[in-house]
Amino acid sequence: MFLDTDGATLYYEVRGTGPLLLIAQSGEGDAGRSTDLASHLVDRYTVVSYDRRGLSRSTLADPAQGVTMEQHADDVHRLLARLTDEPALMLGCSMGAAIGLHLAVAHPGQLRTLVAHDPVSPSLLPAGPRTAHAAELIHLQQVHREGGLGAALPEIARVLGIDPARQETEPDLTPMPLTPERAANFGFFIARDFTAVVEAELDQEALRTSPVRIVPAGGAVTSPDVFVAQCAHRLADLVGRETVAFPGGHNGNTTHPRAYAARLREVLA
Repeated sequence: MFLDTDGATLYYEVRGTGPLLLIAQSGEGDAGRSTDLASHLVDRYTVVSYDRRGLSRSTLADPAQGVTMEQHADDVHRLLARLTDEPALMLGCSMGAAIGLHLAVAHPGQLRTLVAHDPVSPSLLPAGPRTAHAAELIHLQQVHREGGLGAALPEIARVLGIDPARQETEPDLTPMPLTPERAANFGFFIARDFTAVVEAELDQEALRTSPVRIVPAGGAVTSPDVFVAQCAHRLADLVGRETVAFPGGHNGNTTHPRAYAARLREVLA
């Protein structure tokens, strides 16, 4: 299904029955990256997944135009407005978590609970770490421009605390191949979304006082020293909650979908 928003056309999928649960994926993830996780949730929730603007089937009216976190949050606002008039549940992973936080500030009445897993939100951090991590993202853009995706992916993994050679997954899980479409999504994510992340400003006081139940989350095996873990712990301090550990690391929603879904059910309950 498709939805026209401000400057983009979004592709989205709806499956299952029960309370509406929106999944906003990380990185290059489109709606397809939620398939394994959603299969363990559709008996309890109406699961909505979508392609972020610029990824896969979600197109921009002006392909040369940049994107902002405000636009991403507005896309989710419009999508939820089409699907329900009740506060929804949301799982945001990495980039998706950052979008969820912006939505919780701009449209708090649309969310009941937001599980924010490893939010890519430098503006949550004090000035020094924020500047350092923003510089990391800008450097990654340069690596991608000069060396392509092959040079950028190992650096992205390092920044996120991911060891590609030691990625444990649940049994019988089929790895997603790096298709041309997925490679193009990575390119858009690095070139456009990194800039949106670096330039974004979150109203921390609005987050602190938000009526949305914001649950900071992180990967059980993610190092506490990496950028996204620092953002999650800063969010926890801000909203006065403990960081909830989820199975796996930064990408636990895709590497451990069965265990991740079980944990998510506990948190949402």
